[in-house]
Amino acid sequence: MPYKSRIAHLLHSLPSALRIDSDIEIKARPPTMASSMFLTNKEQGDWAETIVLNAINDFSTEFRAIKYGREDSIAASDPGFPAFFTKYIRELNVIGKRPDILIYRKKDIPKGYTLEDDSFVSQAVAAIEVRSSSFLAQRYADYMRNRFKTATTTIETLRTRLLSDPYGPLLYARKPELHRLLESATQATFETLTFTFRRLSSTTELQEMSSLLKDLRQQIKVLQKRDYLSITPKIEDLILINRWIQHFDVPHFYL
Repeated sequence: MPYKSRIAHLLHSLPSALRIDSDIEIKARPPTMASSMFLTNKEQGDWAETIVLNAINDFSTEFRAIKYGREDSIAASDPGFPAFFTKYIRELNVIGKRPDILIYRKKDIPKGYTLEDDSFVSQAVAAIEVRSSSFLAQRYADYMRNRFKTATTTIETLRTRLLSDPYGPLLYARKPELHRLLESATQATFETLTFTFRRLSSTTELQEMSSLLKDLRQQIKVLQKRDYLSITPKIEDLILINRWIQHFDVPHFYL
């Protein structure tokens, strides 16, 4: 099945509540001002695109990345903005949203190429939509590593307490399978372990044991939680991206 047909099929397979008419026409009025948040995000996005562009062009002998997405620096308050905005909306309704970068085999790029030539655009081997994160990747990785280490240490402390007097005999009497599991558990076990328990409160020791089990379950959830830097494409965006894919039939990726 051709690439563009597979994408169209995937969009059609969305639950009906999420589907949007692929032929929808975009109608919007030009904004009258650009917020500082918009300008900051634009600068951040431009920076990320440059990083990707240079990473490909500085290190690849076979491929070349070409900036394709709109890079107009015109602001909403500039005199020519209404005409620019109207032209942009018209483009969205014809070919959809341009990806930020096109990648070509160097041998396929003729001299004097133009990105307004549909036949040239269709020769790209890939299209990339670059999204940037407000998080610093290394700082985020360090945070996740420390959180994992803290949870692992806390789990081991709770396990030791639950298997020691006075809680060990109580746990074995009421939850022998959980007692055996805690005795043999490794870090890998805790990364997949789930358990339930009924809170006990007839004695102080049972209350304390229940509290320890609750804390253990919470720490296991922390250990198992997988957080990653992420983006959330809106369904409306996917419709416009699909329109571009159907027009040019070039594999499209989010980076």
